[in-house]
Amino acid sequence: MATASYHHGNLRQALLDHGVALARAGGPDAVVLRDVQRLAGVSNSAAYRHYADRRALLAAVKADVMAQLGAAMAEAVEQVGEDGPPRDRALARFRATGQAYIDFAVAEPGLFRTAFAPDGTEPNEETVPADRHPFQILRGCIDDLVAAGMLDPTRRDGFDEAAWSAVHGAATLFLDGPLGMAGTDRQHLITERILDTFGESLH
Repeated sequence: MATASYHHGNLRQALLDHGVALARAGGPDAVVLRDVQRLAGVSNSAAYRHYADRRALLAAVKADVMAQLGAAMAEAVEQVGEDGPPRDRALARFRATGQAYIDFAVAEPGLFRTAFAPDGTEPNEETVPADRHPFQILRGCIDDLVAAGMLDPTRRDGFDEAAWSAVHGAATLFLDGPLGMAGTDRQHLITERILDTFGESLH
C-alpha cells in the first residue's frame, strides 16, 4: 500500500496520515519521522523529500488536526440549522462551537494535545483553511451574535479570545488537570455552566 502510494505521488499524504495516527495514539511526542517513514515503508531520503525534519512533519500534523477540530465545530454549527429567531440561532451556534471544541478534546486527547503542542509551529490561515480554522469559525459565530444584536460591538474586542480561553482551559483541565477525575457527567455539567455563563452575559 505504501509503495503504491509512493508511485502514485501520494507519499506526502501517506506520511502525514501515519503521523496523524501516531499523534492520535500517543500525542505530539509520538510523531517521529523515523517511525512515520518505517510505517510508510520508504527510505529516509524518500521521506526527507517531503518533510525535511521532525519539526516540519509535526507542523503538518498539527495543521491537519487543527482542521479536523475546525471541521467538528463547523459540523456542529451546521446542525443548528436555520430555524428560529436570529438571536436564538446565533446563540445556539455559538454554544455549539464551544461544545464541539471540548467534545473533540475529550474524544481525541492525543490529537488535541498535538494540535497545541508548544513547539513554535503554530497552524495559521496559511496552513489551515479559514473555513476549518477553529478560531475563525468561533469568530464567525461571534460576528453572528453582533449582527443579531446580542453582543454590543463595543464589547467585541477580546470577546473572541475570552470565549476561546474558557473552552480551551476547560478542555485542558479535563485532559491533563484535576478535572480529569471529575467523570463524564460532571465534565458535561461544567461545560454547560461555562456556556451558560457566556450566554447569560449576552442578554
